[in-house]
Amino acid sequence: MPYPLLRSAGLALLALAMAGTGFVLLQTLRRPPLEPYRNLVLPAAAKDAPLRVRFAGVSTLLFDDGETAWITDGFFSRPGKAATLLTRIAPDPAAVERGLQRLGVTRLAAVVPLHSHYDHAMDAPLVAQRSGALLVGGASTLNVGRGLGLAEAQMREVRAGDTIELGRFKLRFLASRHSPTPWSDGVTPETLDAPLTPPARASAWREGDVWSLLVEHAWGRRFLVQGSAGFVPGALAGRRVDTVFLGVGTLGRKTEDYRDAYWTETVRAVGARRVIAVHWDDFWLPLDAPLQAMPLLLDDFATTMADLQERGARDGIEVRLPPLFTPFVP
Repeated sequence: MPYPLLRSAGLALLALAMAGTGFVLLQTLRRPPLEPYRNLVLPAAAKDAPLRVRFAGVSTLLFDDGETAWITDGFFSRPGKAATLLTRIAPDPAAVERGLQRLGVTRLAAVVPLHSHYDHAMDAPLVAQRSGALLVGGASTLNVGRGLGLAEAQMREVRAGDTIELGRFKLRFLASRHSPTPWSDGVTPETLDAPLTPPARASAWREGDVWSLLVEHAWGRRFLVQGSAGFVPGALAGRRVDTVFLGVGTLGRKTEDYRDAYWTETVRAVGARRVIAVHWDDFWLPLDAPLQAMPLLLDDFATTMADLQERGARDGIEVRLPPLFTPFVP
């Protein structure tokens, strides 16, 4: 190839590379606004509400009936994007303390990570230490606990099909799957086979067991907590709940067929009348600022919400969003 043509081709490739890099950088900054969905945020619960839930971002949910309180995940540290991608991370004790204080937590019966990735399980042992809670989860989650020095007596391993009771709450653990991503296909097992001592790379928090958590209260209330937008076909058939806390992370980047299957297997399968979307916020941002949706590079919250609202209207199912830290009636 003559030099002028070679030089032109090189410049064209460089321009394409720069344009591609610019697009990626732009998409890491762009995110759908939340203002169009403000009317979907649930109101604060009355002070005498017998059963209340508080949301603290991602899939962290505090259940409290006035006698017993327990929490899923308990993730408060939320290290920033650069720290997560380029360095080793660890729980932030001050952030955990602030999060527990904002939730009004003094003592917990249990902390229950929905799987063992860092944005679900990293802080859980510290939450257990600070609140006297039992750390409940699969073998990988318990290795997260061991890495932070949590006593064996303060941990309880569960397997698919197990049920535990916490006061008037009954929790049943059903095997599920993680949402397929470029880093996790949602099918191949990823286990943490030795204690994990932070600081460590974010990828060190292996997925472990992924749960569909069925929650039943003695007062007749039934919930499903689906912390990740994955599912096992048929796993929830025959179960009945009133409300699904539906993990929707990455759902906006899934195909129409996938979104249809996910809704069918997790919402329609259990006969729910209300869906509360969780795991949609940018967990690289701290909890002392208003929540924001994930950047468009990774997800599309607007597509997710349009899809959920369309399906909800079709099936007569209410679609709502949880307020941050404020108690609400689920």
